[in-house]
Amino acid sequence: MRINSILALSILFLGLNALVTAQEIPAWEYPLDNHAFSFPKDNASHPHFKLEWWYITGHLKDETNNAYGFQATFFRIAGSPEYAETSQTFGHSQLYLAHMALTDIAGKHFINEERLNRNGWAAYAMEDKLSLKNGNWSLTQSDSKETTFNLIGSISRQASFEISLTATKPLVIFGTQGVSHKGASPTAASYYLTFSRLKTTGFLDYNGKHMTITGQAWMDHEISSSQLSGDLVGWDWTCIQFNHSDYELMLYRLRRSDGTSDPHSMLQWVNKDGKPISEPFKWTVISEWLSEKSKTTYPSRICLETIDPRTHTWIKFFLNPKLKDQELITHLGGDTYWEGACDVTNQANTSCAEAYVELTGYTHPMKL
Repeated sequence: MRINSILALSILFLGLNALVTAQEIPAWEYPLDNHAFSFPKDNASHPHFKLEWWYITGHLKDETNNAYGFQATFFRIAGSPEYAETSQTFGHSQLYLAHMALTDIAGKHFINEERLNRNGWAAYAMEDKLSLKNGNWSLTQSDSKETTFNLIGSISRQASFEISLTATKPLVIFGTQGVSHKGASPTAASYYLTFSRLKTTGFLDYNGKHMTITGQAWMDHEISSSQLSGDLVGWDWTCIQFNHSDYELMLYRLRRSDGTSDPHSMLQWVNKDGKPISEPFKWTVISEWLSEKSKTTYPSRICLETIDPRTHTWIKFFLNPKLKDQELITHLGGDTYWEGACDVTNQANTSCAEAYVELTGYTHPMKL
């Protein structure tokens, strides 16, 4: 959900009322069933929707086989289109929030950075093609077939990376009739577009070393004007990429205030042809982790049960954080959340996949 992170979605945490007062709210666009997408243009920005984000998470290894997790998120938050821009350099019709994070598995170290800019030369999201910028961070599409993307990011002075992301499977449109519903309200929905398997190559500068990196990534793009129904406090999200398999899995669990799952929660597999397949699921928290920084308690080890669409039988997985502390403490307009690289094991306690997990609304209930 990256509500994709996407799904992370710190964009929902912003005080949108600072941009749009009750008297100025325009008729935003909302997702419609069976919408006719046009790619690669629909990989770009949709300013007639209030909320939008592009969310990349992945697993990397350097030349000496050291493992890393990474997150790069670009958010666009729209103000009222009734406002008139008065400057060619800076505007206030759009805000751009971005998060970057790196997990050093062997070093047991997690770093992250956030930034917030209004639209102008320092930050933008183009409408005709995927070209995002926030300071020196950028995400661009490098071909006309929407299959290759270039990511440039950094985290303070501690790390920087340049990554090429190449899709090895077709783009996925999650949801029902092309719409991903996030609650009982008909407007609580998004267009949820995903590249579920991206071959990843590039360079990482970290701890004074310049390293060649390879791995795999997942990329979400969500377009919305209202993500959650008012009775929901947050969500749990995961993307899983299985070893030695051409299947992936995405799940978002929408949480009510009593901790139960909203019926609009969804698990969808991605088959070898890139088609989503919905299945029921059970989400059980086995252990928890208490953050010393935020004093927030998050789920840690999680048991996920669902039906395997290949065998039509129930199977069980365990999501195990590669590092317990992968918490993003936010300050620029948002709620702190947990987003981290996980190993996935089966009932035989054998590693079978890699995953990213996002846990939001635990520090404070998420409200629009």
